[in-house]
Parts: sequence; C-alpha cells; structure tokens
Amino acid sequence: MATTLYTAQAHVAGGRTGRGRTSDGQLDLDLRQPKELGGDGAGVNPEQLFAIGYAACFGATLALVGQRGGIKADDAEIDSSVSLTATDSGRIKLAVELRISLPSVTDEQAAELVTTAHQVCPYSNATRGNIDVTSVVNGTRL
Repeated sequence: MATTLYTAQAHVAGGRTGRGRTSDGQLDLDLRQPKELGGDGAGVNPEQLFAIGYAACFGATLALVGQRGGIKADDAEIDSSVSLTATDSGRIKLAVELRISLPSVTDEQAAELVTTAHQVCPYSNATRGNIDVTSVVNGTRL
C-alpha cells in the first residue's frame, strides 16, 4: 500500500471560465479561455497551470537525480509548453515540450539526467503513455 506524502486540494467553480483556489489560500485566480480558443484571455487557463506544475516538478527532480549521482544540477531552467491538439478522430489531446537548460553540466550529463528524471518525476510518470512529451536539452532534442 502506498503512503501518501502530500495532498494538494483545490476548488474550482465555473470550469474554464470560473475561479479556482487552493485550500490553503496561496493560489486564488480567475480562469479564462485563451484568446486562441475564443476567450478573452483575462485569466489563466488549465494548460498554463499544468505547464508551471510540470516544469517546477521536473526541475526539482533534476536536482534530486543529480544529487543522487554526485552531480550539481540545481541550476536547471525549464521552459514548458503545453498544447491542446486535435486528433484525426476529433478528440483533443495535450502535448508537452520541456526545453531544459542545464548550464553547469556537460551536454552528455544533461541528457542522462533528463532521461533519468523522466523515470522519477511524478508528472512524467502520470503522463507517460497518455500524452506526447518531448524534451529539448541544452538545445538538442532527445
């Protein structure tokens, strides 16, 4: 049986055009459709929140994986893109691109760290086999 380490709680009213807040009050924001999908863009959308969450989690995982391997990798910077894509069958899917900069390690070390981090990161584990996730590390697509 798995042991729960942490549980985040949030409440949303109004879906993509409503309001969302976390139970601790640290995040409280208007949700809006992006202009590209016919909204006014006057708030954040779920894809933006997912992009921030994935990038933050992956960055922390890179630092942890590096530390376990005796490599200092806590200077990672990650640009995360989350896209909504239409499939041929008319469904809408998510796609993620993580553009990772690891300036303090060699490109080979960076690629190894990112590959290992994808096996450890909770977001990578949750998305594996469900959505397309691509990584670009120090300018090179993995």
